[in-house]
Amino acid sequence: MTAYLHGFIPEEQQRLMDQAGVLGSLIYPRIDFAGCKKLLEVGSGVGAQTETLLRLFPDLEITCVDYSQSQLDRAKQNLAFACDRVKFVCQDAKELVLDEKYDSVFICWALEHIPNSHLVLEAVKPYLFPNAKLWFTEVFNSSFYFNPPLAGLSKYYLAYNEFQRSLGGNPDIGANLGNLLKRAGYTQIELFHGGFHLDQRNAEDLRNITQYWKGLMKSAGVGMITAGLITEVDLLAMEKDLDLIAEDDNAVFFYHFVQISATV
Repeated sequence: MTAYLHGFIPEEQQRLMDQAGVLGSLIYPRIDFAGCKKLLEVGSGVGAQTETLLRLFPDLEITCVDYSQSQLDRAKQNLAFACDRVKFVCQDAKELVLDEKYDSVFICWALEHIPNSHLVLEAVKPYLFPNAKLWFTEVFNSSFYFNPPLAGLSKYYLAYNEFQRSLGGNPDIGANLGNLLKRAGYTQIELFHGGFHLDQRNAEDLRNITQYWKGLMKSAGVGMITAGLITEVDLLAMEKDLDLIAEDDNAVFFYHFVQISATV
């Protein structure tokens, strides 16, 4: 099985569900699958985003593809309320073998983890109807900026991105996705930015996001320690620094992800 930055433990599976709630208001305002009936979700994991899609678009039937059976098993539990509208396929998305075609595709926080992720874009195409709607949401980790400058968080974040690259992932794939889609033959490619620019004007949001960020960073901690990239002391320093940012009078917390729509 391909290594996964965040791991598959139950605590991480719950974090993914919580993350969908925290970031949902940032992800979904633009996404539109109105009129679509069959959606393919690649890298669906525990069904965190699937749940939102099912509620927003009640006419959709969704095929969830993930390479981890343990993630799909958790997804079946999370999505039991809509079991008649969801199918689960355990496959490597770079080598898809599916039984039907789709009029829509959704990929969120998944391509960043997949080595040679351009192969996913190529593997999906044979299973799409003409004019299918595609929406991608992906990371752009180089956009992260915070104030005050804190050595613990800086060190940890550099190691976090190095760890993802060592696993074959790409922490900046959002910035490159437009070119990848163009080379794969997709059309009508449109790019948007989402994210947050927080300071003490919105202190509650600042605290909420720094706490969310702490959980995101910690989710890779065990793997980073095992890889020798950080120590337990470094992990604790990162947590402390995020708490300091939330309370600083001059705090700034900035991050942009990238969303792209396209068709075939």
